[in-house]
Amino acid sequence: MTRQIADVFGQACDIAADHGETLVAEGEICWGGMHSWKEMQKLFEAVDRPDVLGFQADMAHTMLYLLGYNAPDDRILPPDFDWHDDAALAQAFKTLSAALRPWTRDLHIAQNDGTVKGSGSHDVTGRHCTVDDPNGKLDITRDAGYWLRDENGEITKRIRHLCWDGCMFPNETMLRQDTWDAVLGAMIKVREAHGWRE
Repeated sequence: MTRQIADVFGQACDIAADHGETLVAEGEICWGGMHSWKEMQKLFEAVDRPDVLGFQADMAHTMLYLLGYNAPDDRILPPDFDWHDDAALAQAFKTLSAALRPWTRDLHIAQNDGTVKGSGSHDVTGRHCTVDDPNGKLDITRDAGYWLRDENGEITKRIRHLCWDGCMFPNETMLRQDTWDAVLGAMIKVREAHGWRE
């Protein structure tokens, strides 16, 4: 599967390069052949076009790589993980981001409650939740740093523009002012913690 995807991505890279464009592959646990962080890493290495092809780290989806829903053999956190264990969570994020950060070109700020929906083999996908959801598992500001800073804690300055990913929300949520106030507040905190001025 990885070889077939790599061939297609390689062709896409040729087209993108011919037009002065770059591509990113989203880290989403339900995409066929890309359902784990290790498979994503293998894919990028197989394509071997770092000048054109990169990784899109959506914080809500990449967190699920840690839990191995569609790829149990590649999970980083144990099945009975205690979400209060900040040291283990930090180490898991360090492992994940160290593997994929070199390829990362895009980051989506998001929140996730650690649950999934869907059924079947490699068919489940994550649930985004609102920034201020009490069940959210991410410390958005802290965890964005695993993607925006290198292994020494230095800002990489590779990602110049951030966006918030709120897919899967009902319209009524998207039309509430407090939803956007919380989003803007979270984005500003990430900028203050990991941004820079030129």
